Amino acid sequence: TTHYLFIVVVAVNSTLLTINAGDYIFYTDWAWTSFVVFSISQSTMLAVGAVYYLLFTGVPGTATYYATIMTIYTWVAKGAWFALGYPYDFVTVPVWIPSAMLLDLTYWATRRNKHMLILVGGTLCGLSLPLFNMINLLLIKDPLQIAFQYPRPTLPPYMTPIEPQVGKFYNSPVALGSGASAVLTVPIAALGAKLNTW
Repeated sequence: TTHYLFIVVVAVNSTLLTINAGDYIFYTDWAWTSFVVFSISQSTMLAVGAVYYLLFTGVPGTATYYATIMTIYTWVAKGAWFALGYPYDFVTVPVWIPSAMLLDLTYWATRRNKHMLILVGGTLCGLSLPLFNMINLLLIKDPLQIAFQYPRPTLPPYMTPIEPQVGKFYNSPVALGSGASAVLTVPIAALGAKLNTW
C-alpha cells in the first residue's frame, strides 16, 4: 500500500514534468509543428517513469497505473481551461495508457526481466506513442483556428504560430530521422550495456 501511495504522489508531480516536456502538444497551438519533439519527450518521460516504478514495485500493471494517474491529472487541467472559457480542443490530452500497457506486458511476458523491459518495452513505447497520439491529433477539428482565435495568455508574441511555417519541421526528413534515432538510443544503449556484461 505504501508503494502505491508513493506512486500516486510522485506520478502527479511527474505529470507536471511530462506536460512541460510535451508542452508543444498539450496546447494545440503547437500541436502539429512540434510533433517530433513531443514524441521524443513524451515517450522518454513515460518510459523512464513507468520503468522506474515497475522495477520499484516489481508488480506488472504499475506502468498502466502510472499512466492512468497522469491521464486523469491532465484531464483535470483540461477541465480547468474549459471552465475558464476556452474551447474543448484548446488542450489535447496525450495518450499514454496504451504504451504503458505494452511496458507492463513486456515486463510480465519476459518474467520480470528488467533488461528486456528496458530494451523491448522501451522500443515498443517509443514506437507506439507517436502512433496513438497522431490518431489523437486527427480528432482535433481545427488546431490552427484554435491557436489563432484563442492564444495562450502566457504565450509571448514572438512565439505566436505563423501559418506558413506549419508543417515544415514535421515534414523535415532530418527532424524525423533525429527523432527516430533519439527514440532508439535508449534500447540500443541498453543492449550494448547487456552485451558488455557477457
